[in-house]
Amino acid sequence: MDITGLVESLSDDLSRAAAVGGEDVWSAAESLLLALDPALRLTLMDALSQAAAEIAEALPGTSIEVRLIGREPVFVVEGPRTPPPADDAFETDDGEPTARITLRLPEALKGRAEALAARRGQSLNTWLVAAARIAATPSDGPQSSHPSRQHGPGRRVQGWAR
Repeated sequence: MDITGLVESLSDDLSRAAAVGGEDVWSAAESLLLALDPALRLTLMDALSQAAAEIAEALPGTSIEVRLIGREPVFVVEGPRTPPPADDAFETDDGEPTARITLRLPEALKGRAEALAARRGQSLNTWLVAAARIAATPSDGPQSSHPSRQHGPGRRVQGWAR
């Protein structure tokens, strides 16, 4: 972001205002403006950093930093580029109505679940529904109807291991 134009615009406005006071006032204002240039840039950088922090707070899973490259601030955005889906954006089973529950989780588990949901660009609610759906998939032992749980001759093994 080029803030040089903003600093120059403010300097021009102050110079015009000082010119009303005569040559001595204008000369003093010009000297002050040269000294104030770094302070103006720092103040603008602070305002941009505060704005970036507020925006990042409103976008879960996203971090926004303001970095100085040369004399100009640059925004660095990391995280999901699309907004996370709304809490009710998950699939329902055959148009079945949804139910609301209260779930109590240990803080550490909640934090890990939130991080996993953010990595997928999902809300915690949507992620928990998907996890519950996977956990609730019927399993009748090794010959389950779930494709990732099938073993035996002629069957592929899918999944992951540590």
